[in-house]
Amino acid sequence: MASAQNMERDRKERLRELALESVDLSKDPYLMRNHLGTYECKLCLTLHPNEGNYLAHTQGKKHQAGLAKRALLEQQSKEAQPAAAMVASSTRARQMPTRVKIGRPGYEIQKSRDPQTNQRCLSFSLSYPKVGGVNDDDVVQPRHRFMSAYEQRQEHPDKRYQYLLIACEPYETVAFKIPNDPIDRREGRFVTNWDLDRKTFTLTLYFRDSEPSRD
Repeated sequence: MASAQNMERDRKERLRELALESVDLSKDPYLMRNHLGTYECKLCLTLHPNEGNYLAHTQGKKHQAGLAKRALLEQQSKEAQPAAAMVASSTRARQMPTRVKIGRPGYEIQKSRDPQTNQRCLSFSLSYPKVGGVNDDDVVQPRHRFMSAYEQRQEHPDKRYQYLLIACEPYETVAFKIPNDPIDRREGRFVTNWDLDRKTFTLTLYFRDSEPSRD
């Protein structure tokens, strides 16, 4: 039994080394590095401690079955497009009008370092003067999220970076390209604030990779 387990481990290690030599991970649309520094398979929704472990996962039955299923769905989608186009054309006149974007918000970016921890800090301030209606209850609060380089379609994916997206109707969504380094989520290290009176949204974040040693 022990010999069989060793052989299986050796087989997986050979597959991993072969994949590392032959696969360009920068072109893998399903690999995503999260803010914790680990890797995620967006196809199978699994977590992996390093690139080698992810590559071993891609050779397994679960990932291969997921690729086959995705290919089948894409083929079915292409076949259904002509019928969908005809339905869209016949109902376009009855559709509700979409909201008109009024441009990008004004923004400022400040870079700094914490004098005690030496952590890098980024602070974003965005102005939305035309947000809201007659009452304060009508005001839509800005929302944010982080997006990996492999999700966007504007630039060639570069795993060294990630994107911070901030959206608020009726303004255009803006994206900021920032280092793909772990973000400190502790209290006081990641702060957002929506100033309803001034219609200003601020977001301040710290990276975790520059914390002082604990000698």
